[in-house]
Amino acid sequence: MSTTRRVFIKTTAAAALAGLALPRILEAAEPPAVVSGRNLNSRLGIGFIGTGGRAGGHMGMLKYLKETEKLPIEFVAVCDIYRPRLEQAQKRLNAPRAWMDYRELLADKGVDMVCIATPDHHHGYQAIAALQAGKHVYCEKPVTHWRQFELTKRLADVAAKSPCAFQLGTQAMSDSAWHQMKKLVKEGLIGQPLFGETGFFRIGDWGERGMHVDDPNARPGKDLDWDAFQGDAPRRRFSVDRFFRWRLFEEYAGGPVTDLYPHCLTQVVDILGVGFPSEVVAVGGIHRYRYELRSVPDTFNLLAQYPEKVTISVLGTQANDYNATPLRGAGQRCPVIRGWEGSLSIDANNKEIVFTPIKEKGAKAPQRIPIERPENNIEHWKNLIECAQQGRKDTWSPMDLAFRTQTVLQMAMRAHREGVTVKFDARHCRILT
Repeated sequence: MSTTRRVFIKTTAAAALAGLALPRILEAAEPPAVVSGRNLNSRLGIGFIGTGGRAGGHMGMLKYLKETEKLPIEFVAVCDIYRPRLEQAQKRLNAPRAWMDYRELLADKGVDMVCIATPDHHHGYQAIAALQAGKHVYCEKPVTHWRQFELTKRLADVAAKSPCAFQLGTQAMSDSAWHQMKKLVKEGLIGQPLFGETGFFRIGDWGERGMHVDDPNARPGKDLDWDAFQGDAPRRRFSVDRFFRWRLFEEYAGGPVTDLYPHCLTQVVDILGVGFPSEVVAVGGIHRYRYELRSVPDTFNLLAQYPEKVTISVLGTQANDYNATPLRGAGQRCPVIRGWEGSLSIDANNKEIVFTPIKEKGAKAPQRIPIERPENNIEHWKNLIECAQQGRKDTWSPMDLAFRTQTVLQMAMRAHREGVTVKFDARHCRILT
């Protein structure tokens, strides 16, 4: 093992043991002078951190890009703290290397890009370590857990200083509709922006209770690292449900707030071009799926007020699937963007952006703008790969946008849990109550 690799593993091992102190330990590390990997014409080596259900979807998309579209990528390594999944993933990808410790994967010089698809509370730590190891990052949403604001801030700082590209797995941002809307708002079509409204409505708790249990008799040991799973979360006794159905538990997830709302809020934040909210209020709870295991809400509504005199609302529930506007992409409601001079929405056929002027003498004329490209998760991956190959960082869902979006959701969760209006101190970049 090289000296560099030993130092890297030793440093990150100490950081992991420190739990929440990890961001402070990582703060001293400098971004890599040269991005890991080879020249732009060579193949990108991809490593998977997490090999469960969502990672399986990413593997399928990347296999398509490699085998059908002939993109210059190769599967170098896989990592999972549950050995049976690890072995299945290695066999599926024919990956030469497999580890149960992600730090080993990040020390692999053959890995140029990582796909992070682990439980929410690990995303931020693994993304920071990956960027500091010189790896490009595709990170599943949410970018961090709802209680990890300081970690989110630290990740944003690391990503800004890193030469590596970062893409959050909010594949809705591959949809040109939102980029076209953003351009129209910037050009002044709706006048002064006023309000953005969106939401996510569906029926079912299959995203939590429906998570697959690989082995009902699984137990911690050499094939299942329960300590690693818990990470910085409050310590709990092992249970099969906690390990395989972790989205049921607030220690590891946030219900629709952080699982679904990134899909509908990210584009609204981007379209309106807002920074951080000045204050957020929220209400919600477990209204339909009331059983002992579940501790995350199934219904949640929030309002975010911005210094730019803009308000954003996100309404949603897992107990009713009626949507007042068309659905698009991953299942989120199409947003409505309002301004002093009119509003932007999507037509009922999901093919055009509709500008509806205010009903006032001398108002602008109505417009209908064709949507150039629908949402496509494969294109979302291609966007990151192209950025990495070309030395660019302007991905469709970059870390600075993820930071602004996740801060709203973290403030909303705190507002709901504490029953208060949560304020943001922009000068010191901190959440207040």
